[in-house]
Amino acid sequence: MCQECGYESPKWMGRCPGCGQWNKMVEETEVVGTGRRGAFQHSASTGVAAKATPITSIETVSEPRIKTELVELNRVLGGGVVKGSLVLIGGDPGIGKSTLLLQVSHQLAKIDHSVLYISGEESLRQTKLRAERLGISSENLLVYSETNLEEISRTIEKNSPDFVIVDSIQTVFHPEVTSAPGSVSQVRESTAELMRIAKTNGIAIFIVGHVTKEGSIAGPRLLEHMVDTVLYFEGERHHTYRILRAVKNRFGSTNEMGIFEMKEKGLEEVANPSEIFLEERSQGASGSTVVASMEGTRPVLVEIQALISPSSYNNPRRMATGIDHNRVNLLMAVLEKRVGLLLANQDAYLKVAGGVKLDEPAIDLAVAISIASSFRDKPTRSTDCFIGEVGLTGEVRRVSRIEQRVQEAAKLGFERVILPENNLGGWTAPKGVALVGVSSVGEALKVTLEG
Repeated sequence: MCQECGYESPKWMGRCPGCGQWNKMVEETEVVGTGRRGAFQHSASTGVAAKATPITSIETVSEPRIKTELVELNRVLGGGVVKGSLVLIGGDPGIGKSTLLLQVSHQLAKIDHSVLYISGEESLRQTKLRAERLGISSENLLVYSETNLEEISRTIEKNSPDFVIVDSIQTVFHPEVTSAPGSVSQVRESTAELMRIAKTNGIAIFIVGHVTKEGSIAGPRLLEHMVDTVLYFEGERHHTYRILRAVKNRFGSTNEMGIFEMKEKGLEEVANPSEIFLEERSQGASGSTVVASMEGTRPVLVEIQALISPSSYNNPRRMATGIDHNRVNLLMAVLEKRVGLLLANQDAYLKVAGGVKLDEPAIDLAVAISIASSFRDKPTRSTDCFIGEVGLTGEVRRVSRIEQRVQEAAKLGFERVILPENNLGGWTAPKGVALVGVSSVGEALKVTLEG
């Protein structure tokens, strides 16, 4: 069985036909059992056959949300924790996954919810030391160090907690599956059992997942399909800021982003991330622009930096961090064809400051202006903010939620916003902000670099 994608084969192969990876096929004994395993299946399999029901006769009930003290986490989850949900949190080693979940456990325990924290990687004393460092102490927070899934199921049945945290799913094993912990079979069976426990008993379960060197959660993609919500904890261990974003959420939006700062007492949420991303911006430097990007329902101002320099190679280099490099190539082609900038023999390096990843079309204009600014070595105004999508014919197209973007720019002291001309009507701009509508990239360059 391939340890990357879960492809099954009756014999060993050097290269997996499913994902193309080499030396990932590991022999695993498949267990064929009768019925469902687990101590919690008495209510799930009652012996009564289910019947199809017309959708019009089904009564809908709004899912109650349990809010934590971390507003950023509540936003990413869609408003709070849903009972009976299974949430998977992935991230690099040392990024702060265990710290975040231990803090959340303490916050839920303080409001009279029983929480069972299951650690398969640390002993009880190690968990206690971490809790003391974070200032965590509550009678409602139970700590349990175990990796055997059957023992974990019995402990959950005995204590009947409201919340369960499993750290991590790669260390948990089912004794009836003969393969090693962390293998495809073990991860699949363990997650399926935890999902049945969560759904049958209405217990919200958080599970921690390790990530591969490519940045994806280790194990088959089936793991992400089985859970209700998949959260990625991003950032670098050598920087204090962490970004929590949802890539799958059955109870809310997948576009939300939460920002935290790692401090001595644990993770603290960042209320105004725009200030964080712009605090070290250089004044009067060419190739630097600011864009108002939407991350879910929140506008965030981010600096985009570009460095354009003559290439010494036949094939100029194109590198981008935080932006899709294919989008950079497209915008450079538009600038060359529609504006007349000779960029074919230029190396291009682009970066989104602060480690944020931007993928919405509204950043196109800011990227194009930063490329042109670096190429001409002319800085833009430090009080300018750029919003707009760029088409292949060089036109600047309208974007959504323009009012929220402009209000965020006004809040941080920006005096002028360059935006699509079609976004000007139907709303009132904040005081102190001049709106400049443009219909093409060439017009935007005249306003910013030549005006």
